[in-house]
Amino acid sequence: MNDTVKFLSLAIAVPEHIITQAEAAEASARLFAGRLQDFRHLASVFDNAGITKRHAARPLSWFDEPHGWQDRMEAYAEVASSLFIEAATKALRQADLQASDIDCVVTVSSTGFTTPSLDARLAGKMGFRADTERVPVFGLGCAAGVSGFGIASRLAKGKPGKTVLFVTIELCTLAFRLDELTRPNIIATALFGDGAAACVLRNGGDGIAEVESSGEHLFPDTLDIMGWKIDDAGFGIVLAQSLPPFAETELGPAVDAILARNGLSRQDIDRFICHPGGTKVLAAMESALSLAPGSLDHERAVISDYGNMSSPTVLFVLERAIRAGLPDRAAMIAMGPGFSASCVTLRRTA
Repeated sequence: MNDTVKFLSLAIAVPEHIITQAEAAEASARLFAGRLQDFRHLASVFDNAGITKRHAARPLSWFDEPHGWQDRMEAYAEVASSLFIEAATKALRQADLQASDIDCVVTVSSTGFTTPSLDARLAGKMGFRADTERVPVFGLGCAAGVSGFGIASRLAKGKPGKTVLFVTIELCTLAFRLDELTRPNIIATALFGDGAAACVLRNGGDGIAEVESSGEHLFPDTLDIMGWKIDDAGFGIVLAQSLPPFAETELGPAVDAILARNGLSRQDIDRFICHPGGTKVLAAMESALSLAPGSLDHERAVISDYGNMSSPTVLFVLERAIRAGLPDRAAMIAMGPGFSASCVTLRRTA
C-alpha cells in the first residue's frame, strides 16, 4: 500500500476588520488606564510586540462594551463560518478539487464552538458528501496548527487516495475582557488577532510536499503555563510570564526527541517553520533550536501583519515559506496548552 501523504494546497483567510497596533494601544489606555494601577508599565507591550496590525471579527467599537457568552458565540458562529468557507474553498480550488472529493474534514479551534460543529453546519453550503468523516478538535490552542495538521495527515494515511481537508480557525479577539484587570489580559490584548487557514492532504499522488513525520511532546506539571479559565463572561487568558525562558530551556530537547523517534535529527532540517507566539518567544525559539538571531524572518513578518492568531498562524508562516521557495526538508513547530510542543516534517517533492 502506498501510504505516502502529500500536502496539496494551503489557503489563508482573515476577517474584514483591521485594528492597528496604535489603535489597540489607544483603546486599551482609554479602557484600562484609570482602573489598572500598573497599566502604564504594562502598556509597553504594545510597542514591543512587533505587531503593526491585526484582523478582528468585530470592529474596534464592539470591544468598548461588555459581552457575555451569547454575544461572543453568536459572533464566533457567524465569522468562523465565513472564514471556513473562504479558506476551504480557496484550498480546494488550488488543489483542483471539489468539496465532494473530500473524504474527511478535520477542524481545529479553541476560541469558540458550535454544536452542531462548523463542518456539519457548512456541509450543505460547501457540498461535502453525506459520508464525509468529520473530526472537530477543541482545546489544542496555539499548537493546533501543527498538531491538527499531523492528525489530518495520519487520517489520510489510512487508505490509498484518501483526501483530507484540514481547517484551522481562531477568533482570539472575541475573548477580550473589559473586566479582567490583569497582566495576562493586557498582553493578550496587545498580541492576539483572528484568522483561518485550510490545507488539503492526500494519500498518494503529487503535491507541494510529502508529510514525512509528525509527533508531540507533553511537558509534565505545566498546566498553568497557557490556557483558558472559563467563567460566566467567557474565556479568560491564562498566560505565564515564564513562557519564553521555559521555551528556551525545554523546546530543543523536546523537538530533538520527536525528530529522533522518526529517524531524524536537527541537522536534517533545512528550515524550521515556527508558530510566532510573540517576539520574546521567537527569540527563545531561535536560541532553543540553535538558530542565528533573526533567522525566523517569515515568522516576524506574519506577526507584524496579523498578530498572534493562535493555531492558524504557523500556516500563515508556511504559506510565506512556500512562496519564497520551500527547502528540501522543513519542520513546522508550535507550542500550546498542556503545555505541549508539536512537530511535523515536510519534504519538498517539486
